[in-house]
Amino acid sequence: MPLLWLRVFFSLVFCIFLVACGAPDAGPPSGADQAPTKAPDATTPSPAERPNILIIVVDDLRWDEFGAAGHQYLETPNIDRLAAEGAMFLNSFHAVPLCSPNRASLLTGQYPSRHGIIDNVARNRASHRLQTFPIALQQAGYETGYIGKWHMGNDPTPRPGFDYWVALPGQGRTINPILYEDGRPHEVEGYVTDVLTDRAVEFIGRERSAPFLLYLAHKAIHPDARQLDDGSVDPDEPSRFIPAPRHESRYADEVLERRPSFLASPDDLEDRPALRAALTYRESAEIAAEFGQDDMQASEENIRGRAEMLLAVDEGLGRLFETLEATGQLDETMVVFSSENGYFYGEHALSLERRMPYEEGIRNPLLIRYPPLIAAGARVSELVSSVDLAPTVLEAAGAPIGNHIQGRSYLPLLVGGSRGTAADAARATLDAEPWRQSLLIEFYTFENPFPWLMDMDYRAVRTDRYKYIHWMQHPEHDELYDLEADPYEMENLADRPEMAEVRRELRAELARLVLEVMGLGQ
Repeated sequence: MPLLWLRVFFSLVFCIFLVACGAPDAGPPSGADQAPTKAPDATTPSPAERPNILIIVVDDLRWDEFGAAGHQYLETPNIDRLAAEGAMFLNSFHAVPLCSPNRASLLTGQYPSRHGIIDNVARNRASHRLQTFPIALQQAGYETGYIGKWHMGNDPTPRPGFDYWVALPGQGRTINPILYEDGRPHEVEGYVTDVLTDRAVEFIGRERSAPFLLYLAHKAIHPDARQLDDGSVDPDEPSRFIPAPRHESRYADEVLERRPSFLASPDDLEDRPALRAALTYRESAEIAAEFGQDDMQASEENIRGRAEMLLAVDEGLGRLFETLEATGQLDETMVVFSSENGYFYGEHALSLERRMPYEEGIRNPLLIRYPPLIAAGARVSELVSSVDLAPTVLEAAGAPIGNHIQGRSYLPLLVGGSRGTAADAARATLDAEPWRQSLLIEFYTFENPFPWLMDMDYRAVRTDRYKYIHWMQHPEHDELYDLEADPYEMENLADRPEMAEVRRELRAELARLVLEVMGLGQ
């Protein structure tokens, strides 16, 4: 706790210093401000129009790891159906690219510095006290269900806001998982993705007089591992990607073409000294003695294993579509498909370190289907964050958006379906308050499970064109990328004299965003 508060204190000092030194007007609001409780307007559905809401979160899924996103060989017809019949976001990002904190951000609409789940340490009690959007939906008359991986601690017992609760303890088990359901933990025979889908199908198919929310959090496509309460991983538990038996070896002969930013060694990171030092330590004798030297997470075997694991997720989505169609609910249900952090396939010499601020880690796959509001095949280019999910769902449901929520509903970016009056109202909303031009990614490091990253806290600002990364403990090694000219982030421009003004503006914008998120901005 003292270390966390020291980090917050120095972060605040950094921001106040930049603002005091003459931060320019940063332009339109970012959407991270506290929003007042929102009264229903013309975009808000009447009780008779309130959609069912189905949210599917896949663990560790990269933004480019399905067919419609351009994956080289993955066949995902049901995920692709969402992209064809709904909206696919082209610039969606994680508020924090780490499992537990971003799960909390998705459910609360808050940044980690606000909700307090800043890492993967087991904060079981804290996660019982979160102000989640399912609580508000339950109070608004929705029947709410949670199925799958909670992973804000290893405690699988029910959290507030859910009428129906089925959860995996901790990371969960792929084969014959333990489920906490009906008030007790028990082992269930089968493949975990299928087991969770079975429960989701049953929940959706129930007769009910109110709309439902179902939050389905898959274990896939995470490897089997046992995470301890201190955030470390049990070294005696093998870490393996395990496809469903019917999908094993489907892609045995496939080789994924790597992105240009693939690096075999941290020695190639000359212009990124902070990252190079961290990854050089990863390869040291000290770390090798504790963790071993073989890093197979970015191997072709594991890339294929992840792809084969995703096939069961895609098939499960197809079963959910079938259930919604059979019960006449498909077009009455807003279906959201997303992830909670990305993954590296050797880009920037990274693999296990999902939490680093490069595009492969921070970009978020986000697909939404709801024909009454969303035109088929829509592509959304605006910058959105995982903190925006909660207010979006609440607005779609006609539920109040509390002033504790830091995100902004992206419903106005989506409208274009059959509910005509909503489109005009949404355009008026954007005219009155233009969409954000930048967003914040924040990350707090800790010693477990990767001690080589223990001093790699960062705050980053992402705009349409640029990314600026401020390493909190290595400010002399900050990074700046022109993503228009260098989409693979291969050339750090932070020390280029011709980029001095861009760097100054981005530092000032980052300071503004950090202060805003801490509740100290205007």
